Parts: sequence; C-alpha cells; structure tokens
Amino acid sequence: MVFSSLTFLYVFLPVVLLVYWLAPKGLKNMILLIASLLFYAWGEPVYITIMLFSSLVDYSHGLLIEKYRQHPWLPKLILLSSVCINLSILFFFKYTDFVLHNLNAWLGTNLALLDLPLPIGISFFTFQTMSYTIDVYRDAVPVQRNLINFATYVTLFPQLIAGPIVRYSEVAREIDERTISWPGFYAGIWRLLIGLGKKVLLANNIGLLWEEISRQTSLSLASAWLGAAAFGLQIYFDFSGYSDMAIGLGRMLGFNFPENFNYPYISQSITEFWRRWHITLGSWFRDYVYFPLGGSRVSGFRYWRNLFLVWFLTGFWHGAAWNFILWGLYMGLLIAVERLFLAKLLRRVSRPLRHLYVLLALMPSWALFAIEDLTQLRAYLGIMLGLGGARLVDPVFVYYLGNNALLGAILLLAATPFFAQLARRVKPKSRLRWLQPIVLVIILFLTTAYLVADTYNPFLYFRF
Repeated sequence: MVFSSLTFLYVFLPVVLLVYWLAPKGLKNMILLIASLLFYAWGEPVYITIMLFSSLVDYSHGLLIEKYRQHPWLPKLILLSSVCINLSILFFFKYTDFVLHNLNAWLGTNLALLDLPLPIGISFFTFQTMSYTIDVYRDAVPVQRNLINFATYVTLFPQLIAGPIVRYSEVAREIDERTISWPGFYAGIWRLLIGLGKKVLLANNIGLLWEEISRQTSLSLASAWLGAAAFGLQIYFDFSGYSDMAIGLGRMLGFNFPENFNYPYISQSITEFWRRWHITLGSWFRDYVYFPLGGSRVSGFRYWRNLFLVWFLTGFWHGAAWNFILWGLYMGLLIAVERLFLAKLLRRVSRPLRHLYVLLALMPSWALFAIEDLTQLRAYLGIMLGLGGARLVDPVFVYYLGNNALLGAILLLAATPFFAQLARRVKPKSRLRWLQPIVLVIILFLTTAYLVADTYNPFLYFRF
C-alpha cells in the first residue's frame, strides 16, 4: 500500500485515525503498531517477520548494552553483533543476487540466483534500528524498555517504506508521550495534501515524459537532456512529495519527523545540493560512517578515502546495480573537485552562473540513476555529451517541449520556495485565510480524479 492510493486515503487512513483518536493514551502505541503491521502486510505479509525480528534484535541489544555498560569491552561486542545482524539481513535480501550475478560474469560460473523479492523499505528501517543501538552505545539516548513502544518506532507506517530516516533520538520523547492538537493536526493535513499533489499531479505527469523519451530508439542531444531533466524533476517531486506526506501523517499522529528536502534545485554548489537533498540519509552517513572514520579531521589518503567510501555506500544503498555505484562515485567526484579548487572559483562568479553549473552537473547524474542497463546508459550519456553523431535537435524534442511547456513552468516554480512564500503570507487572521482550505479541497479533488482514472502512478523509491 502506498500513500498515493485510494485505498489508503479513503479507507485505511480514516479508520486508523478514528480508532487512534478514540483509544485511551495507554493503547495508542499498540493501535499504531497494529495499524503499521497491517499497512506493511498489505503488500508483503511474509516479510513482517523480518521487520519484527529486526525490532527484537535491536531492542534486546539495547538492553544488553545498558546492562553491561560498565564492562570494558562487552558493550562494543554487543554493538558489533547488532550491526552485523542488521547488515547481514540487508545484504542477504538486497545484494546477494548482485554479487552472484557479477561472480557468474567475471568467473564464468553458473551460480543460481535467489530471486528473492526485496522487502519494502528494508534500507530505511534497517538504518533506523541500527541508529538506535549505536546511540544507546554512545549513551546519546535512553534505552527503551517497552517492547511495544520500540516496535512502534520501527514499524511506524508514515515513514516505514520511504523515510525520512527517523532516528530514535528524534522521536524518543514522542514515542513515550505526545499530544495531538488541532493546529498540529491541520498542519499535518496541509502537509499531507501538498505532498500528495506533488506526487500525483507533478511527479507522475513529468514522469510520463521521461518514460516516452527513454523508450525512443533514436534521440538528439536536446531530447536526451530534456529526458534527464524530466527524470530529475520526477524523482524530486516523487520523493519529496512522499516525504511531505510522511511528515504530515506524523503531525496528525503527534510526531514531528525531520525534514528531508529543502529546495535542492536552488543550490549554488553540489555540496549545498546534498545538504538540501535526502537530508536524513546524508546526515546518517555523516554521523555513523564519515565522522567515526575521522571525517575531514584526517589528511591525505585517509581524507579522500573517507569521502569516496561514503559516496560509494550512498550509491550502493540506493540499489544493487552498478549504475547506482557509478552515480554515487560521480557525486563524490563532484564534491571532491569542489573541495580541491572549484568552490573557490564558484564564489567569484555570479549566482546565476553557479546555479547553472549545478543544473548542468546534475543532468548526467540523473541518467546514471535512472538507467540500470550499462549498455543503454553508455549510449544515453554518449548522446548527452554529443558523441556518436547524434543530431543537436530533432522533432521529438520540439514536440515534447511544446506539449510540456506549461507543466515544466509549474514544476520549475514549485521546485523553488515561490509557492511556500505565497502560502506564508496568508496569516491566520488574514481575510485570505479561507483560500488555504479551498486549495486543499482542490488538490484532493484533482488527485482523486487522477487516481480514479487508474493512470500512471509509480513510486520510484518503493524499490529501496
């Protein structure tokens, strides 16, 4: 089940909210746990056991770390056990076939692939549970002694399958005690429906353009760049829209989840872009991988090793395919070049030129991210770089650009704070405050009509 479905919006969510509101305070976490398990079981009932096992592993390891905290080496061994179990589960389901496939290709073997379905959201909830045991080991959070409360944190359906990656430290107090107010609930509805509109009305429609261009057997340079731009906009509105919905649902239930996007396309450097894009993943790798390795405090080989290791892992986290690894290393290379000399040069040029640099540098990265077949990827990147004799412009480009001009203009504005700034000008006591609920009703109506028509409605991060 996904948030952008009629079943979720008109059946699951209203029933859960009604039962949750009517339940006494002591049963609210139990209600959320049951609802979250039902939400997950809708798509993959068998894999509930994996999520519950992961919850039990980190719950018990947290208790053991707390119990033996004064021991000179046992807490570190317990932490190592937790990390190894979690990464083993993630590796087995997500990366085993990738390794077997490459061994067969390199060594000429014929090892049978497992062909296991990927448990939905495993990359997200694995990182969440690991952050808990690591923070307990660091004595950064209090240990959770109530198994129901801890399982509620792990399985919490608003952020279960696509984040944001919510660390236990960020919701520890709210897991035990939270309040639901009408202003918070209304803010949650607003955020939920804005995210729904971004996902269904914007991401889905520009995604159709990418689908059409990616199916073409012959492209011009302009068409290839248009396709990459369409995918870049699709993945932004798809993922940030889903994050908005998750944050809004959290507010409706009394939780305050961290922000995951902050208008990344207005960035003036790739370094800034990654401070604004998938913020919770970047901060997770920074705090649990980059800093423990020494971060930027070390010099020479170790400094560059840390940087490229983090970006290799960032790419590999997104998917068990070489294109994701190449995508991560490409991003790491851009950041490395900025740290070496480019950042100083960028500060000397105007903001429009810095912004143009970011957009041009990002376009090849979206081709790397979108195309898993390396042969097709090489051909597509060759066209983008003007290799292979591709034409500069073709009728395909003119046709698709003209048909999507209005949508493109809306997307470009929506990728900036423009609409958010307009909304903030409507004060609670303003005469225009009635516009907000009207906007919400219009968004709900349009998205419902779109979903009733059973049109194109993928979710790109569902596979991670």
